[in-house]
Amino acid sequence: MTDTYARTTTNAWRNWAGTVTARPARTESPASVDELVDVVRRAHADGLTVKPVGTGHSFTATAATEGVLIRPDLLTGIRDIDRTTMTVTVEAGTPLKRLNTALAREGLSLTNMGDIMEQTIAGATSTGTHGTGRDSASISAQIRALELVTADGTVLVCSAEENPEIFAAARIGLGALGVITAVTLSVEPVFLLTAREEPMTFDRVTADFDQLVAENEHFEFYWFPHTGNCNTKRNNRSAGPAAPPSRVSSWIDDELLSNGIFQVACSVGRAIPPAIPSIAKLSSRALSARTYTDIPYKVFTSPRRVKFVEMEYAVPREQAVAALRELKAMVERSPLKISFPVEVRTAPADDMALSTASGRDSAYIAVHLYKGTPHRSYFTAVERIMTAHSGRPHWGKIHTRDAAYLAEVYPRFGEFTAVRDRLDPDRMFGNDYLRRVLGD
Repeated sequence: MTDTYARTTTNAWRNWAGTVTARPARTESPASVDELVDVVRRAHADGLTVKPVGTGHSFTATAATEGVLIRPDLLTGIRDIDRTTMTVTVEAGTPLKRLNTALAREGLSLTNMGDIMEQTIAGATSTGTHGTGRDSASISAQIRALELVTADGTVLVCSAEENPEIFAAARIGLGALGVITAVTLSVEPVFLLTAREEPMTFDRVTADFDQLVAENEHFEFYWFPHTGNCNTKRNNRSAGPAAPPSRVSSWIDDELLSNGIFQVACSVGRAIPPAIPSIAKLSSRALSARTYTDIPYKVFTSPRRVKFVEMEYAVPREQAVAALRELKAMVERSPLKISFPVEVRTAPADDMALSTASGRDSAYIAVHLYKGTPHRSYFTAVERIMTAHSGRPHWGKIHTRDAAYLAEVYPRFGEFTAVRDRLDPDRMFGNDYLRRVLGD
């Protein structure tokens, strides 16, 4: 145990966007499940709370603590690949980037994923990270089993067959039930996706939204506020051959335009807000169509180097267009100047207690602002629209909802809190954020 204690520090922690800072009593980096159990038991003996943290890509204070902050940096790597059951068991601290590349080397892939892969697998699944899909759901929905260290130091294995009531809650557990040490995910042989990116007007996208979702395995679009322009993306499985973007084309689209020039545009917009509508019109008109074919993680994900703050709500899919049109009307009649596109994605209903798609087909509407831009007025106005449509806020993104509201929009909310009461009655894994969203 000496090695574990040698890795104990007391440094402050800050999330990726700089919206949350915490100064834990100590920070631990256990290198094994046994070491983690010891860390939890010592924290309990010292009367300290415990919070695991990933790479800090959550915009909320989900991982903030004044007690013991657990970094999973040494709990990484693939434990096992089972080609009979087509599952992979991976340590909780493994970044999605490493997991995706390792699976690709083995000729395997996740079925669906989000558009960022900097997060750890436990951090991504605990907050409900998702991509877009007609039939395939979030990363959490692909979990077949997980390993969890509870408040008394017990190591539980949870699946549909073993501790099923905990499994239904812990796949999106917000760090409230214990510390996840490993997850077992379903995988499939690596496949090809053809991505078709195409500019489209807002009116056409919203008029054809249901058809676009129904006809494509993965459909999403971005609307540029202050314009009537969108950029759509349709990803569908392909027989090949692979036809990835050229290195030059990829650099121009993903680095120069999406990061470099966009960074400059956001900086100018923050300094001179009245220029934002003109910049948005110019940017949206500069979009061009492109088609390419590659393995999944190279199609689903892209680098995000421009820092921002974000709010995202899941609404019933049949209400998505109405909510989006209300959002557009609100922006047009307000003095707000919005430099970031609005992102729209979908997901099928799933069976996880705190999934934003729990029990209903869902559409996600995400709004962003450049880091350092005052966001309260915009996000408050957006939240008012989304809650009028029974919206469920993304657990890792900015929102103001509390347990009373969330209990109304999650039919299985009480099921989750009952599991929490059983596993962590003293709220060893609690913090201010969880008190607000789950109650106490």
